[in-house]
Amino acid sequence: MKALLQETSEGPEAVRVADVETPMPKSGEVRVAIKAASINHREMWIARGLYPGMSLPTTMGCDGAGVVDMLGEGVSDVSIGDEVVIYPGLDWGPNRHAPTPEFGLLGMPHGGTIAEYICVPAENLAPKPAFMSWEEAAATVLTGLTAWRALMFKGQLQPSDTLLISGVGGGVATFGLAFAVALGAKVYVTGESEEVLARAKEMGALGGLLFTDPEWRKQVGKLTGGIDVVLDGAPAPSYANYVRAINPGARIVIYGSTAGDKFEITATGIFLKSASIVGSQVGDPQDFRDMLAFVNKHQIKPIIEKSFPLAQAKEALIYLEKQHSFGKVVVTV
Repeated sequence: MKALLQETSEGPEAVRVADVETPMPKSGEVRVAIKAASINHREMWIARGLYPGMSLPTTMGCDGAGVVDMLGEGVSDVSIGDEVVIYPGLDWGPNRHAPTPEFGLLGMPHGGTIAEYICVPAENLAPKPAFMSWEEAAATVLTGLTAWRALMFKGQLQPSDTLLISGVGGGVATFGLAFAVALGAKVYVTGESEEVLARAKEMGALGGLLFTDPEWRKQVGKLTGGIDVVLDGAPAPSYANYVRAINPGARIVIYGSTAGDKFEITATGIFLKSASIVGSQVGDPQDFRDMLAFVNKHQIKPIIEKSFPLAQAKEALIYLEKQHSFGKVVVTV
């Protein structure tokens, strides 16, 4: 089969679409003929070897949607022809608050979805939302799941809350905006350009600030009236700018470190407001089911910025790194 293959850690330019062995399902597994996959910033870091437990070569990709085309031994609750989306993790375990040490995602350390076929445990499948295209369904998996867990499980977002989304435009932040607006929360954002802020306002954000403006910390409190929840995937440059605007009992949810690992925390700014700084990663199978139920109820679709055929999957990864602005980049198979 054809797949986006990573053999080195030399960056996106070094990956290639290649012929690899077509997988066969083991006991308890199903094989899915992939119709669409999406590309995340995660793939950019993996392409450079910036991921724990790297194991090469590997098929890239964490997000996938497709049609079940083969059943392994013992599978009885899935049928050939089922249209499905794939939960992207393996071995989360019983603790809803954190995964087991064995937990891993498709695309690293396990084989990925940017391929013609993939085999996964039958319990990793969920019905594809009927109102979505294949591209939209694939683009919902990782970023939708990450945003859902960060806001709803870790952040305990309520309809009465005021939410600040730092760095809108990326997949998680954009899904977070859509979820929060559907819930009824008051949402404000920061973004890299006026165009990005305008897109966020079209989606329901009440206001926005340019994070490129060194004075945005002086405006955020006045704009929001006080923040109950923060969704932040790059706290290193942003935390100091919004922390003085948080309300008592605020929850700051950090789901990434795309702008650096370290930032300074002033203890009094947290304990005097009884605030929490909470880490969040991906989501467990229950989060996946809850997210899909919410998506179906509110008919929420991801924004697709650009689509590439599988033969141009390498170009899709390079586009995400160099040209991406707002929404998701997808690969069709």
